[in-house]
Amino acid sequence: MSGWLDVRLFTEVFVTLFVIMDPPGTVPIFLGLTGAMTGKQRNRAARQAILVAFGVIVSFALFGQQLLSYMNISLPALQASGGLLLLLVAMELLTGKMEEPAPSGNKGVNVALVPLGTPLLAGPGAIVATMVFTQASDGTRADWIAIALALVAVHLSLYLSMRFANVIQRVLRDSGVTLITRIAGLLLAAIAVQLIADAVRAFILAG
Repeated sequence: MSGWLDVRLFTEVFVTLFVIMDPPGTVPIFLGLTGAMTGKQRNRAARQAILVAFGVIVSFALFGQQLLSYMNISLPALQASGGLLLLLVAMELLTGKMEEPAPSGNKGVNVALVPLGTPLLAGPGAIVATMVFTQASDGTRADWIAIALALVAVHLSLYLSMRFANVIQRVLRDSGVTLITRIAGLLLAAIAVQLIADAVRAFILAG
């Protein structure tokens, strides 16, 4: 098995991305963002979010460094922008605005794409970590297979966490989900502030 798969690299990539993307921690935020959806709509949103996150991370793993260099964008800048977007979403969760029916002009807005797919799941941390693993690998087939399988495994964990959020929805009922939504908003705000703080620190050290 070790001949076609680098088990050590697979384990390292999986554990790192699992901790960063935090499948169990996405459940309350997912419930908050999809609180007004039916169970069927929530399942579709979970699938879309996973596909978007996977596509974004794979794209950055393959072409991210070239793209950022071409556009003269630093990784701290990417991190800060993701933090600001998450902070706006957190404010909507805390104020209950996310639960209000979408205005007629915003019917096409899909929270599964933004902010759930990115930058919540495929955020700066996951993107940067994947780029680092890709660049640090030896470029052998075993390394590429290990990174690819680790990405698939993490996203499968994320999907299962969101897929069974319906069970949590039935147990907690509407009042419980509202409470979870407020808590999720607070946690998401903290994540956003930490992203921005890390970006500012990186800017200062770079200067």
